[in-house]
Amino acid sequence: MAKITLERLDLTDKPKFPSNTLLDYYDIIHLLMEAVLLKDGFKIKGEGAHKEIIGTLLDLKIIDDQKHTFLQTMRDYRNRVSYEGFMVHKNYIDLNEDLINKTIVLFFQYLK
Repeated sequence: MAKITLERLDLTDKPKFPSNTLLDYYDIIHLLMEAVLLKDGFKIKGEGAHKEIIGTLLDLKIIDDQKHTFLQTMRDYRNRVSYEGFMVHKNYIDLNEDLINKTIVLFFQYLK
């Protein structure tokens, strides 16, 4: 699903739809984080699972402190978009797309 969502996202006008772009990027990363943890024998579900997944990746040293902070911030934005109607400014995507893509590549490589 992560690959399919990424393929669809590549066809999207990201600057025109920054909130949707953030949701898609977060969904892709979340799916990959779950796969990484499953590969290592972990399954985290329930309330607070997204936050715990990111924390577990840090504990297992799969991500560093900087990536942990970035992913938690991205998770917070995703929650605000989904539950509060927060609108992401296109600058967020412009400024962070390289880091987002590097994170996606990191997880895909880990899964190989």
